[in-house]
Amino acid sequence: MVTINNLAFSYGPKTVLKNISMKLSGGNIYGLLGENGVGKTTLLTLLCGLKKPQAGSIDVDGRNPFDRLPSTLSEQFYLPEEVSPFHARAIDFARENGVFWPGFDLQKFETILKEFQVEQDQRMDAMSAGQLKKAWISFALACNAKYYYLDEPTNGLDIPSKAQFRKAMTKYTSEESAIVISTHQVRDLENIIDPIIILDNQAVLVNASMEEISKQLFFDYGNELRPDALYLEQTPGGCIQVYRNTTGEESKVNVEAFFNTVHAHKNLINSMFNQ
Repeated sequence: MVTINNLAFSYGPKTVLKNISMKLSGGNIYGLLGENGVGKTTLLTLLCGLKKPQAGSIDVDGRNPFDRLPSTLSEQFYLPEEVSPFHARAIDFARENGVFWPGFDLQKFETILKEFQVEQDQRMDAMSAGQLKKAWISFALACNAKYYYLDEPTNGLDIPSKAQFRKAMTKYTSEESAIVISTHQVRDLENIIDPIIILDNQAVLVNASMEEISKQLFFDYGNELRPDALYLEQTPGGCIQVYRNTTGEESKVNVEAFFNTVHAHKNLINSMFNQ
């Protein structure tokens, strides 16, 4: 369990995060959303201990991640948006570095790498950007970590690889793992992320499961325009409308439409999900 209490962080005079509080539990793939500059990457680096909170605290199973204890590091994996092209074959890199994670499974690494259609004997610094990202994702999943912090993991992947990434995240991660994925590519990941965390203006604007979102809002994919729609987007065969769910009827949440609804009605949405 990760517990964040009144977390704050600034870059000089610029406050990025302020009074952030939430809990992250196993069995969830959290989608961390927000516009550029709201602190998504900063939050991930705080969670994995690369930065120190300037106020508040982060507790990971009773430990402070900034202490960088081996027992903490061996249970987590942080994948930055830009990954390093080491001068080594992928298989050799995995053998040499997997020892730092007690649960590392070399065979699992080889299996995922093969599914991504990346050669294990290829040197990492000779790979394309997409191949390199897939090699790192394969290594991360083979570590069998308890906590994953992934920053824009689908950037650089082609369409088939994005589908394979979604499959790998559901197939090769443990039900006990807590996974946080920061992304702007909502459509790439909306079928696997739940709950949704939206950062805005130094704070958490929304932290809600798909079920909670569906209870509060209705996503209408028909053609009849609603005067009470909070958000409307024209599509090639109709439109997507989002309005308050007053009947309790279920609908399929469109994460991109939800994000746009949140930003069009911040105070209303905040009051609906933080009662």
